[in-house]
Amino acid sequence: MSDETELRDPWLVAVWPGMGHVALAGGYYLMSKLDMSALSELPARELFDVEHVEVKGGLIQPGRMPRNRFFVWSSPEHARDIVLFIGEAQPPLGKHAFCHKLIDYVRQLGVRRVFTFAAMATQMHPEHESRVFAAATDEQSLSELQRLELTLLEDGQIGGLNGVLLGVAAEAGLHGACLLGEMPHIFARVPFPKASLAVLQVFATMANIEIDFTELAEQATAIEQQLGQILNQVQEQMGRQFEPEAEEFVPEPVEETGVSSEDAQRIEALFGQATHNRSKAYELKRELDRLGVFANYEDRFLDLFRKPE
Repeated sequence: MSDETELRDPWLVAVWPGMGHVALAGGYYLMSKLDMSALSELPARELFDVEHVEVKGGLIQPGRMPRNRFFVWSSPEHARDIVLFIGEAQPPLGKHAFCHKLIDYVRQLGVRRVFTFAAMATQMHPEHESRVFAAATDEQSLSELQRLELTLLEDGQIGGLNGVLLGVAAEAGLHGACLLGEMPHIFARVPFPKASLAVLQVFATMANIEIDFTELAEQATAIEQQLGQILNQVQEQMGRQFEPEAEEFVPEPVEETGVSSEDAQRIEALFGQATHNRSKAYELKRELDRLGVFANYEDRFLDLFRKPE
């Protein structure tokens, strides 16, 4: 890992795959709109294992370990810098050890405040506003969350690395918080960008940074309308108020084996645009997500954020 970068009062945002793609979508949007650059990679092969292999054209591909990468944004106003950590997976064992490695590294960068993004599944209707729930590692951060009138997690648990990382940060004397965007529990397996938008708006306020949320807001509106229509159709068919159980009526994911030549041309055109203007990268990611092929292009997508040689 590189330790040559000198940062100004940096904050860390850490995201992993999870419910509703809330955290990852927020991280990718932040990376795209702030035009971040690749910083380093966290070596932790001993804590991961290969869970599956890909098959392409009948041929089994070599197994691939999950990657854990850091990206950085340097404030043009010489104010606070932002370090973004994107983990492709959570280690099956050794979560606490993994978080210690991560915190030890970001402390060397000068990070004194840590944020994780996550989802909070509730009975909300998809067309309602997403609230942001929050929990803090310290009284000062808690007071700030209260001033923003967020919904505090009074009791309970935060599962996975979203919580464990903040516990380790607290052990190290770092301040931090988990921001959880509200989403409908019945659509837990469906991307819900409205929750990502709500979380990012809170984070941008806390960090005092400006982000253009236009694309994410448009995507959130489109998805909420689609999910609202699904609920309305179910209500009409059942002839009563819809009271679903968790994961009921969740659309099954479509298995994508490839893309058409037309889609491939559109993807290449978007890669070309994002190469010259990284603020276009989120539009590219939306298209890859729509086609269900982001995993096939993930390394190439993240390579857009490499620093020039």
